[in-house]
Amino acid sequence: MIKTINLLAIALFFSVVSCRNPAHTGSSAGPEAAILAAMKKQENAWNAGDIHTFMETYWRHDSLMFVGSQGPVFGWQPTLDRYLKTYPDTAAMGKLHFDRLRIKQLSPTHCFVLGRWHLTRTIGDASGYFTLLFEQIEGEWVIVADHSS
Repeated sequence: MIKTINLLAIALFFSVVSCRNPAHTGSSAGPEAAILAAMKKQENAWNAGDIHTFMETYWRHDSLMFVGSQGPVFGWQPTLDRYLKTYPDTAAMGKLHFDRLRIKQLSPTHCFVLGRWHLTRTIGDASGYFTLLFEQIEGEWVIVADHSS
């Protein structure tokens, strides 16, 4: 039993290392690179005023979970509707920047992301922190749970 637990701990350690440094996976397209690309896609889409493209990084499924200051929202369409209601125009959207990103691989198909978001806006800046659960589904890393505050 202890030997099995030790082997699992070692396997988890190496999966975390491979997520944090794609060079350890033998591929530059490891989870970290894919997740960073998804986050950059979100920044670019948001800054272009394109919430629909921003939402492409989310799992298009009824089980998607978004938790914000007004409580949880379940499903891709309700999450999109929430974003459209909260950010009805580019003045409300402002310019988005993510930083302080930390990525931790939890399993071969799941990564946890912690970071900070900042909106620079003429109507007043806004910022907060987020945690994301990314899952690799059909070869793509998508957000399946988002808690932003």
